Amino acid sequence: MITTRNPATGETLAEYEELTARQIDAKIARASAAYAEWRTSPVADRSALLERLAEAYDANLDKLARQATLEMGKTLKSARAEVAKCATLFRHLAQTGPAMLEPEEWDLGGGKRARGHWLPQGPVLAVMPWNFPYWQVARFLAPTVLAGNVGLLKHASIVQGCAALIEEMMHEASAPEGLLQNLCIGSAAVEPIIDDPRVIAVTLTGSEGAGKAVAEAAGRNLKKVVLELGGSDPFIVMPSADLDEAVKQAVSARIQNTGQSCICGKRMIVHSDIYDAFMAKFSAAMRGVVAGDPFDDATDMGPLSSMAQRDTVLDQIATARGEGATLEFGGEAADGPGAYISAGILTGVPLDSSTAQEEIFGPIAQVYRARDIDEAIRIANAIPFGLGSSVWTDDVAEQDRFVRDIEAGMTAINQMLASAPQAPFGGIKRSGHGRELSRHGVHEFMNLKTVMLPG
Repeated sequence: MITTRNPATGETLAEYEELTARQIDAKIARASAAYAEWRTSPVADRSALLERLAEAYDANLDKLARQATLEMGKTLKSARAEVAKCATLFRHLAQTGPAMLEPEEWDLGGGKRARGHWLPQGPVLAVMPWNFPYWQVARFLAPTVLAGNVGLLKHASIVQGCAALIEEMMHEASAPEGLLQNLCIGSAAVEPIIDDPRVIAVTLTGSEGAGKAVAEAAGRNLKKVVLELGGSDPFIVMPSADLDEAVKQAVSARIQNTGQSCICGKRMIVHSDIYDAFMAKFSAAMRGVVAGDPFDDATDMGPLSSMAQRDTVLDQIATARGEGATLEFGGEAADGPGAYISAGILTGVPLDSSTAQEEIFGPIAQVYRARDIDEAIRIANAIPFGLGSSVWTDDVAEQDRFVRDIEAGMTAINQMLASAPQAPFGGIKRSGHGRELSRHGVHEFMNLKTVMLPG
């Protein structure tokens, strides 16, 4: 039995029966049958389905958003924005996706030619997280529909209501039966699904531990895998930056989704010349963050996703202090029910400590002082992760250095990093491999078949 709870109140929301092995097998069989039909569907039909999905998300925006707020605690206004962003992605691929599937042609010389055809491959398993319960799935679902593949969704246990609504949206959009199926299962059931020969690939967004387990199973079966794992992104501020804007965005990075976002800056690395000024402004703004009822539009951030997640963050803060870091303020659990924690700042975190090497998935910022650009880059790269980064400088030469030398899959210049349908999304190092979004995400689970043409 899977139980969902409201992290703002602790109350039980619903209980869901886990699928049996026989029921899972039946769903995989249904996916295989759906693929046999969908793989030959006209691309125009796939685009039309994406348009209908966008309409379904728009029509049910409040319903979808409310469920996310109830189950994982994000503010209602941010949940609404997430649902709207999904609709934007569906429409973007409906309009631009068909061109991404056009054949490519190459001149081989001597009058010979070759052509590459983008072809679907089959059912793809998606293991998805709770922090953006709709957007993370949409990033998998939209290219799956467009490519002619089909999807099996293993969503996070705490957002099973959201998972059910995603499947409901497919029905509302008149998708073929079996094109996307929600699998209400625990983590132990994932490996046998990857082992099933009818499932051709797997994509996971989640923790490093989960990524290792999925990659191991996929590797044993010689199956393609895309992994988007953790990140402890650097947020570097140099003297030429607009300090007020950098501070504003640094606060947004740490409290967005109550600090539960993989790509928002977690480690603020500030040049010595402006460190004191930054800290004064940043501290004042972080102290002013309002945590409370996520349904209240005046709330800046809601609770963490669960009491267990709150306790994990509290343990990480205690460990950091034991390793020599200073908790400037915040990082305290609220009295009463709910998985609330106050926004806070850690300074003096030793670079060789476990805290510096881990991701704190909560509204706690680590702030570092850097003497110059070389030290800023050294601090930025002194972790096992390499997902995103944000750099603040008006010096073009410094911008070029950061782009070249920061070890990350993405770098944002003078802005907080955010995902967009048009741009590839993904990391390096222990933050995973493969790309989502853009044409690169569409092609991840497709077969580029080379056809040698007669002269």
